[in-house]
Amino acid sequence: MILVTGATGNVGRVLVHLLDDAGAAVRAVSRSPHAAGLPARVDVVGSDPARPETVIDAFGGVSAIFLNPRAVGGAAPGLLALAAEHGVKQVVVLSAINAEDDPARQPSRYRGDRNKETEDAAIASGLEWVAVRPSVFAANTLGLWGAAIRRGDVVHGPFAEAASAPIHHRDVAAVAARALLGDVPSGTRLDVTGPQSLTQQQMITTLGDVLHRPLRFQEVPPEPARDAMVAQGFPVAFADAYLAMLAGTVGRPARTTATVTEVLGRPAATFASWVAEHADAFRSDLGSIVPGR
Repeated sequence: MILVTGATGNVGRVLVHLLDDAGAAVRAVSRSPHAAGLPARVDVVGSDPARPETVIDAFGGVSAIFLNPRAVGGAAPGLLALAAEHGVKQVVVLSAINAEDDPARQPSRYRGDRNKETEDAAIASGLEWVAVRPSVFAANTLGLWGAAIRRGDVVHGPFAEAASAPIHHRDVAAVAARALLGDVPSGTRLDVTGPQSLTQQQMITTLGDVLHRPLRFQEVPPEPARDAMVAQGFPVAFADAYLAMLAGTVGRPARTTATVTEVLGRPAATFASWVAEHADAFRSDLGSIVPGR
């Protein structure tokens, strides 16, 4: 039995389906089990992994756990201690490729992702562990640029030449599934990236090509960009960290890895393929695909 935390997030939902398709017994932890919408064979339990005492009854028969930092918050050490007490042998932890960076350049921390702390807890737990460390999610572009693209053909933002290697969340989930199914050696950190380093300008061009629209990126100074992000509802600390992260990548191609190919036997999905799958969300205000895990 594999226990999945964050089971209704971008990565977790796909992971549950992949494990179920592979014939694994899956137990999904959800704060709202009746609204989880997961496959019928999946055992969905109502508990909160950020409060480990609520998960105790879910450990029965579990041999491996998928640990999502946003789902567990600061409770990873306690949750893993309970897991070990109840016979769990393996943990696969979702982390981030920038987990070692200065926290002031990790915007995801300000959305609740304690990637480094959660990864450290997995390593210190005494369980067999694998850390899956994705680069920037392609899905983040929808939260950042979707509204602007639905309004018109110009996206305003800072640092047009800032680069990243956007990853499809499905590839992250597929790598995690292989680790949970025993196909990755214990004690491995897997840096998972998309296949291409793309600047923000290149990503907007790709979006335009896929959507058949003359989209363009109009660079603006960081301060107005910060104000605009805050006006959209992003926390100030998130905006500051996001701008600092971008500034550090200007003129520097993003690191890419062959991890997806090595683990899955196929190339990682391109940014263009992710856009094609989610094109409708850029065309109409579906409003709801929020970057997350």
